[in-house]
Parts: sequence; C-alpha cells; structure tokens
Amino acid sequence: MKLSLTGSDSWKLYLLLILTFVNWGIEARKWQILMLTLEKTTWWRAMKASLSGVAFAINTPNRIGEYGGRVLYVKEGHRIQAVSLAIAGSFSQLIITFMMGCFGLVYFLNFVPHNISKSWPSYQFWIRITLAGGSVVTVLCLLLYFRLSWLTKSIEKIPRIGKRIHQIAILEELGVTRLLRVFALSFIRYCVFIFQYILILQLMDVDMNSWQIAWTVSVMFLILALIPTIALAEVGIRGQLSIQLFGLFTTNNVGVIAGTIGIWFINLVVPAIVGSLLILGIKIYSGKDQ
Repeated sequence: MKLSLTGSDSWKLYLLLILTFVNWGIEARKWQILMLTLEKTTWWRAMKASLSGVAFAINTPNRIGEYGGRVLYVKEGHRIQAVSLAIAGSFSQLIITFMMGCFGLVYFLNFVPHNISKSWPSYQFWIRITLAGGSVVTVLCLLLYFRLSWLTKSIEKIPRIGKRIHQIAILEELGVTRLLRVFALSFIRYCVFIFQYILILQLMDVDMNSWQIAWTVSVMFLILALIPTIALAEVGIRGQLSIQLFGLFTTNNVGVIAGTIGIWFINLVVPAIVGSLLILGIKIYSGKDQ
C-alpha cells in the first residue's frame, strides 16, 4: 500500500479534515431548523448539541443515545418534544441512506464484473430482491416523512395511545417546506460522507474510480443501516463489510480497511471526544451553580 500524503495529493488530506467540520456543521444546521418549531437556538449551540449527542450515541445500539445528548441543550420543559424532532431529523438521513443505497444496488447489477465468482447468479438474485424491498421501503418512508403531521394526528386518535404520546404533537408544526430543507441538508451531508471516502481511499492508493467508490460506499451504508450495532464496535463490522464490497473492484484490502477506519475515527470518535468534553463542561458549570 502506498500512502499518498505528500506532494500533489497532500491537499486531499486537508480537504478531508475540512469536510469533517462541514459534516457536523450541516448536522447542526439541521438541528437548528428543526428546533425553530420549539425554541430558537444559535447555530453554535446546535453544534454543541449535535456533538454531545455523538458522545452519548457511541456506546448505544444504533446510536439511540444521541437524543439524550442533544436535549442537554434544550429547556427542560421542551426536552421530550425535542426528542421527537431529533427522530424526524434522523429519519430524513435514513431515507437518504435507503434511497442512495438502492441506486448503489442498481450500479452493482450493471457494473460489477460478473466473472468475479461462480456464485454471481445467486448474488444477482439477492441484489434484485434487496433492491425491490429497499425501493418499496424508501417510497413508503418518503410518504410518511412528508406527511408527519397527518401521521401524528392519526396516532393521536388511537384510543389509549393518543393521550399518552401528546408530546409528539410538535411534529404537526413541521411544514413541508421545513421538512424539505432538512431533507436537502441530509442529502448534502450524505454527499460529504461519500466525498470523504473517495478522498481517503485515493490517499490509500486504492485502485478504484470515484463512481465505484461512491456507489460501493452507498451499498455499505445501506447494509450498516439495517444491522443493529453499537457505534464503538461498528468498526469491526465496517472493516469486514468493506473488504467484501470493495473486494469486488480492488485487491488493496489494507488500503480499504485503513480508509474505512480513518473515516470512522474522524467522523465518529473525534466528535464523540469533543462532545464528552462539552458534557463535562456542562456538569462542571452546573456544579458551580449549586
């Protein structure tokens, strides 16, 4: 493996690091837009909430703890409602993951070398099944996402259930325009993820073109979204999965694993460390007030 960190490729490393800040900046903006239905918050406060959410999420299944970290920066009377808004934001990102993952599966059907394995006909069958199922789920999720107010009102009408979940009524105030803005930001953030992978795998001298990397990553994200994992232990699954998927195009397994771990570290571990420091700061500040 040749590591291209010097010379003409060094700019890719700097851009990769800059995109990490862009990534979380976009997520902070999403949170700021969602919170407008509840209370006004600054972009910087939204950024701190997002990073604190990562600190909570890293040790919980499917990052469910993220909501607990975000509400630390929300007024006490609004915290349960804020969780509903956070779920709406995560839902938009999940829909993008499903949608782009389906496009990635289409790419696999048409451009993966069919002579890679004697079992390719079997793989092709399962890819088609997954694509069909994924497409249906994506369309249904899109319909639900842009009809959140209708969904909320429908749930509230259910006897014995509606009265207990009145806190989700805040979702009724999320108009289509606001949901569309959040959805667009989720798509941009997804593109940032993809571009980061392209940059780091090029730095690791992985012999794949940008389209191959982009669509392979989209399929990997789709599979990861379907597997219940704890973020801290996810690196092992990512490593194995990346070898299987990227191995269809390249033999540079070391470069693929190194790139995958690198992205996991700068996009998840580093923000979690920063978020932990922010949470510690909140506790110290609260202690002084007492």
